Formats: sequence, structure tokens, C-alpha cells
Amino acid sequence: MTTYARDLQRPEGPVALADGSFLVVEGGRGTVTQIMPGGHTTRIIATTGEPNGLAVDRGGAIWVADVRPPALIRLGMDGKFDRVLMKYCDEPFMYPNDLCFGPDGALYLTDSGFRVDDLEANGVIRPDWKRLKMDGRIYRIDPTTLAMEKLDDGLYLANGLAFGPDGALYVAETVGGAIYRYAWTAGKLGPRREFGNVLTVKDRPDLVGPDGMAFDTNGKLYVAVAGQGDVTVLGRDGAVLERIATPGSFPTNVCFGLPGEKKIYVTEYDKGHVECYDVDADGFSLYG
Repeated sequence: MTTYARDLQRPEGPVALADGSFLVVEGGRGTVTQIMPGGHTTRIIATTGEPNGLAVDRGGAIWVADVRPPALIRLGMDGKFDRVLMKYCDEPFMYPNDLCFGPDGALYLTDSGFRVDDLEANGVIRPDWKRLKMDGRIYRIDPTTLAMEKLDDGLYLANGLAFGPDGALYVAETVGGAIYRYAWTAGKLGPRREFGNVLTVKDRPDLVGPDGMAFDTNGKLYVAVAGQGDVTVLGRDGAVLERIATPGSFPTNVCFGLPGEKKIYVTEYDKGHVECYDVDADGFSLYG
């Protein structure tokens, strides 16, 4: 393990760009930040509010899930951005959390299903958080027309999501530690099925569970487990293959480096770092 970048404030949502740089969000600064190749310098692309997740489309547009105010943002590398969506029908966004693109070219968004101010006070999770109602949702969005549909709801803190080599959509439910699988058939998602669980201890009093995640080309799923201090690796059958320890207790997301690197990059809240680890495969294409 090596530390790739330092001095970040609550980093999340890493994405590797073709020029060797990375994008992350910094929830503590409210910025979308570019980490230059080598990891030693950064530049702020935009200050959006309190960004939490991001994805980059084939045309280079940056899509940001922001929680303050709750919105889906479309951002350019020049820093210009628009809050393009803030609700689904008459249902306002509450906590837009993470994003990925699917094999159909659509953008997939999780909403954790609560207001950030109901969960946190001055950046600290409330001790009575278990009393909070969480109606987590999954949306599919056409990035051209912005047409939306709701694919599922009722998740207890919907979080990271990714499409796997099998074509299915995988979604993290932070409370309880489950990773769910939604089969993909003829462009339609199937029902929610539990695929695996990443927790070492169930029913903890503190909020611990899966956050962001990414697949490798062999079908292994790398899941950042916030509060547990590891990246848990699940096999094709959902069984735990490995737990990669992180220096801090709060890894938030993981992405692969460019093809040929065979490295993962992990954002870490506690340290304000991006950590780099050697692995045995490249990342599965973000676009399926």
C-alpha cells in the first residue's frame, strides 16, 4: 500500500481519467477536485455544495450527486455546472449518494432516503441514528433527455452501485451490510436479491457498512466498508475472499487505475488520503 494523495477533506467518488489524473469529491470543502498525475498537486474544478459521488460519461461530462442542496449536477472540466435534477416527479431528492453508468448508456443514481441534517450534527453522526427513517431509492436517468424512472425503493441507506461483468446491477445497503444484485434481462432489471454481506460484526451500535465499490475484470467486487477499516473483496458467488485493511477506519470508495496498472485507489475520510494498492486484475469497464 502507498499513499497516493494527501490533505483532502472527506474525499469520495474517485474516478481515473485517461490523462492519469483522478477526480474526487471533497465533502469537507464542498468541491469537485482534480488530483494531478503523481498525486502531489490538486486543483479545484468547482465548489458545488456538499458533493458525495460522481461519474464521468464518454463525452467527458462530470455527473455529481450532491446532498446540499440535494441535486444531480452536470459539470464541465471548465468548472461550469448546472443542477439538472432535484426531484423525481413530485418526490424531492433527499440524499443523492452515488452514481454509475450502465451498459445501456443510462446513468444510475442512489438516494439514501433521508436528509443529511437529520443524520449528522456538525459532521458527527447522531447517536440515535437508528430511529431515522431511511427510504433508499435507485433511479435510472437518460443523460441526454434527463428522463427518469425509479427502479426500487425501501432500502435502508442505499449507497454505492456498480454493474458487473455478468450484466447485473449491484447496490450497497449500508445499514445491515448487504450487497444486493438486480439481474439484467433485455434491458430490464429484475427483483432485488441479496448477493453477499461485508460486515465482520452484525447489529453494531455505530453506523458501519458498505459504501462505494468497483468490479475487476474477473468479476471480483471490491467494496469500501466505511467504519470497518477495510476494502472487502467478494467473489462471484458473494463469498468474502479478502479484507484489505486501510490505514483509517473510514474508507469511502474505490476505483481502479487505468488499464494495465492493476491497482485500486481508495478514498479515506479519516486520513484525508487516497491510498493505492496492487491487485491482480484491471477494473471492469465503467460502461459495461
